[in-house]
Amino acid sequence: MRIGSRGEEDAYFQLRKFGYVIVARNFRYVRCHGEIDLIGWDGDVLCFIEVKTRATHDVKTAEAAVDRHKRREVAKVIREYVRAVPRLCQWRFDIVSVYYDGCNPHPQIEIFRNASLAS
Repeated sequence: MRIGSRGEEDAYFQLRKFGYVIVARNFRYVRCHGEIDLIGWDGDVLCFIEVKTRATHDVKTAEAAVDRHKRREVAKVIREYVRAVPRLCQWRFDIVSVYYDGCNPHPQIEIFRNASLAS
């Protein structure tokens, strides 16, 4: 399994342990190039979640890898998804970083709630 897919899978299960109700994985909208890794409810807030996975802390941090281009793509997909939601709801953009250390079988997972979509 690719490290990115493994990170998304581990993030999915960790978020569920925290009480998120995941409603979509790898969501794409036909007219947009971007993809949202996970969409889920955290209480009454709809969360659009970008997962970034790294094998080491030695390079750019996982959350810093969500650059201006990626944020723009995600914002377009979010706009389309929110338009399709039948009722008005509160929503936010979260980034989840997943790190694998060769010695530790369990990943280090950190959630950055309400991350900025500004580019």
